[in-house]
Amino acid sequence: MSEEWIVGKNPVIEALRSGRTINKIWIAEGTNKNLMGPIFSLAKEQGVIVTTANRKKLDMLSSTDKHQGVIASVAAYDYVEVEDILKRAEEKNEPAFLLLLDELEDPHNLGSILRTADAVGVHGVVIPKRRSVSLTATVAKASAGAINYVPVARVTNLVRTMEELKERGVWIAGTDASAKQDFRQGDFSMPLAVVIGSEGKGISRLVRENCDFLYSLPMAGNVTSLNASVAAALLMYEVYRSRSPLPSRVK
Repeated sequence: MSEEWIVGKNPVIEALRSGRTINKIWIAEGTNKNLMGPIFSLAKEQGVIVTTANRKKLDMLSSTDKHQGVIASVAAYDYVEVEDILKRAEEKNEPAFLLLLDELEDPHNLGSILRTADAVGVHGVVIPKRRSVSLTATVAKASAGAINYVPVARVTNLVRTMEELKERGVWIAGTDASAKQDFRQGDFSMPLAVVIGSEGKGISRLVRENCDFLYSLPMAGNVTSLNASVAAALLMYEVYRSRSPLPSRVK
């Protein structure tokens, strides 16, 4: 498995807190050690080596100068199986909640989606092996540590995976500008997988045809579509809202 770099103070702290295996942490010379206190203490607890080096070396290792004076060397992120995601929902005694990303290509969008997915309790994310962004250091940084908590599965055929999820009692919901039903009218209490389309192209034809439900996102302005991560966040929070209603006020 290839090596990856976690870049920045908070992403490194989250990786340590999550129990992820870290090979080594590099701190830039001259960095305020008080600011790095949580990293030093967590690394000491887990027996992770912390070493110092000049900033140019950190720039070279991580291929960026935006590392805030700290990077961590780790093995590339592990993927899970779709079955592992379903088991996670069962263990929590919750109806399954998955995201299926149809050829998403922007690592910043994936990172942002993982961050929201962690916030709303998504059990896991599914991405295709081809024509899709994978779990990289850029995704990890954009996720602000959520990559350590949200399982991601890679599959050869997304449509086949949708069929297998249906056989397991999971319903598939997608978005389409021409859909007649507003996403705010959806029933999201059942086991559900929400499909998010790629930047620009949206959901592919075969994937769209295999959705059980299609919802539109109302647009009152002049642009015709939303950023993929924003659309995903709206849908994820609508599922969260329907499954976690506010308690009734006592009069």
